Amino acid sequence: MVTFDAAQPGTPAEIWESDPRLHNRPLIQVGHVEEVFVVAPHPDDETLGAGGLIARCDESGIPVHIVCATDGAASDPARADLARIRAAELQRSVRILAPSARITLLAFPDGKTREHRDDITQALREIVCETGRECLIVGPWRGDGHRDHRVVAGIVHDVAAGRRVWEYPIWMWHWAHPTHPDTPWARMVSCPIDAERKARAIGAFTSQTSGPRPMLRPEFLEHFHRDKEMFIMSDDVLGRDYFDRIYDKSDDPWRFRTRWYEDRKRQVTLAALPHPRYARALEIGCSIGILTDLLSSRCDSVLAVDISRRAVEHARSRISGRAEIRLQDILTDFPEGPFDLIVMSEVGYYWGASRLDEALRSIREHLSPGGVLLACHWRHRVDGYPLTGDDVHTAITRLGWSGLVHHEEEDFLLDVFSDDPRSVAKREGLA
Repeated sequence: MVTFDAAQPGTPAEIWESDPRLHNRPLIQVGHVEEVFVVAPHPDDETLGAGGLIARCDESGIPVHIVCATDGAASDPARADLARIRAAELQRSVRILAPSARITLLAFPDGKTREHRDDITQALREIVCETGRECLIVGPWRGDGHRDHRVVAGIVHDVAAGRRVWEYPIWMWHWAHPTHPDTPWARMVSCPIDAERKARAIGAFTSQTSGPRPMLRPEFLEHFHRDKEMFIMSDDVLGRDYFDRIYDKSDDPWRFRTRWYEDRKRQVTLAALPHPRYARALEIGCSIGILTDLLSSRCDSVLAVDISRRAVEHARSRISGRAEIRLQDILTDFPEGPFDLIVMSEVGYYWGASRLDEALRSIREHLSPGGVLLACHWRHRVDGYPLTGDDVHTAITRLGWSGLVHHEEEDFLLDVFSDDPRSVAKREGLA
């Protein structure tokens, strides 16, 4: 049962601690950002969910701006001065974590975020517009369940405008369980923190942690005394604006033309194709068209799509009629099939888990009987990417297709799938 009352029995911290997944989450670094913008539904959420991150950023000289959406006064409606008290507690907590941090108190009514959604959205949008594109936004997890957390989390994603978003869970630790189907292990990462400093900052919220009926009880707070904080990487798609900004800086941002790593990987890709020739191929995320050009030598017809206008322009100038290049987003407008070859190279980790599943369903619907899906992805985690390459290939295997080729290196995975399980030798009668 989902409960948002810390006085009600929840999942004990030791249950979470006993699960090895909590301790092997990928480590994440803030990296190069212009500012970290932390959004809290109530005073104390920023400290519980991201206090350690706030302190690390302050120590690293990264500007931190904390915005609290509500006044937090609904935790004890009988106390007329609670909004003022909680604002003062927030100030004391942040002074412990990041003395130079900027604080903005929007002070909308606690428990009324849905009713004031438009006003909160406008206020946050105006603040976010003042930040650069390299700002990191940290907000509540959309799956946390609590209404204020859910509404504010949705607003954060509405106003992010292509900026990276990390989400922090609060109530998940209480109502969920390591085996709960909604626990987002696949997108969870960890950030080492100074646990003692964070504990002192949590202690500043005496209105919530003391008294005969504290809102934040000791057993609930045990979830926030770890030496690391957990964040949920956004399941949102990295979209057109993100890639156009990258191509604005360089016409070959990943150095496809000059890196031996990329050249070798393309040769491995071509060698992995189980048929000598294909009638109609689809390449998803063609970038500047270098792999597209090579595929055209093995296919009667190639359709290559990308969501970046700049990338498509570069690809068209390179291909010069040897393939059709379209500005098209397969998540909203999948090309008409069928295709006997679909290539998904270095693109799946941009989509997030739910959108990846949607894309794979579309691929299955548009792949001809006996057709081939080739997937190839970088394996190292990249800040801001919703998934890793391993996550992508794990999702594909759940479709139940036969694996014809599996090539695994430290840096990339390459798999070939089909509903026809025959090997190349069996197709030619050699085995």
